[in-house]
Amino acid sequence: MKTQSVLLVIALILSSCTKMSLRDAQLDSAAKLAATSGGNGRITARPVYYDAKLFTVNMFELSDDAAKKIIANNMSSNIIYASNDLDDPQDFNSVIDAIPTDGFNPLWLQKLIVFNPGFTPHQFFSDDEVLTAASGSNPEIKLVNTGEIYRCSVIGPK
Repeated sequence: MKTQSVLLVIALILSSCTKMSLRDAQLDSAAKLAATSGGNGRITARPVYYDAKLFTVNMFELSDDAAKKIIANNMSSNIIYASNDLDDPQDFNSVIDAIPTDGFNPLWLQKLIVFNPGFTPHQFFSDDEVLTAASGSNPEIKLVNTGEIYRCSVIGPK
């Protein structure tokens, strides 16, 4: 099992530097793992926003050790913005910063959206909206880096 984990981390690091087509994303190991879990491969599927359009992604959280190694050695992971930890039910749909045709990487760093006092929580529809809300002298939100890495496959439009 330990050998498999090490091989998975190496494969993730090597594959993280390449762009994937939608077909490749559908066939990656995380999707295969989800497919064996039932639900026609959608057991871990969830809707997310990318540039105001809903997409469906399959998610698989990597171990804490794998996440630390990837963060330390790979600066090209994408970001998934979530209202709650991705292991928990979400108050709002998460937002991703790439899809297979736009700088996609299968490794995603989770950042939590935390609304600052005086601001009403609401749905964001793009990473640009999230980043704008987190900037300025009186930001609407703060972003919390969880240090968690997910292997996410965009498996289609919603």
